[in-house]
Amino acid sequence: MRSADVPAMVALAALVHPGLPEDAEVFAERLALHPDGCFALDGPNGLAGYLLSHPWRLGAPPKLNRRLGALPAAADTYYLHDLALHPAVQRTGAARPILRAILARDEFPTQSLVAVNGSAPFWHGHGFSAAPGPDLAEYGPDAVHMVRQATGR
Repeated sequence: MRSADVPAMVALAALVHPGLPEDAEVFAERLALHPDGCFALDGPNGLAGYLLSHPWRLGAPPKLNRRLGALPAAADTYYLHDLALHPAVQRTGAARPILRAILARDEFPTQSLVAVNGSAPFWHGHGFSAAPGPDLAEYGPDAVHMVRQATGR
């Protein structure tokens, strides 16, 4: 992913997650803080998808549309902040290679995320299970905190 991808990410997020807006500065900061966890999927008409991920604290998902300031020194989970795919590439397996690579990482004992927009079954299929967590009202009425044990642990 490159900084030049940020405007297209904002547009794609508005299309895929219309009730969960995040500003360009939030995307840009995630990229600057942890570029190894940020991926863009190019499509024939531009950005077809993206994944933002970074080290974080288990059970304390970042607030929506807020800058992090820094990654926590005491991170204990690898957090998948956002996976967005253009509707034209959803259910095509387009995200499979990057998900496989991200989920194979084992530098932290767990991987975690907040499933939104009815995506919990998708994440369950990738080894995530619902887990107790904080109030997720800002993520929408169907938000589910999910955790997966890292491979090799």
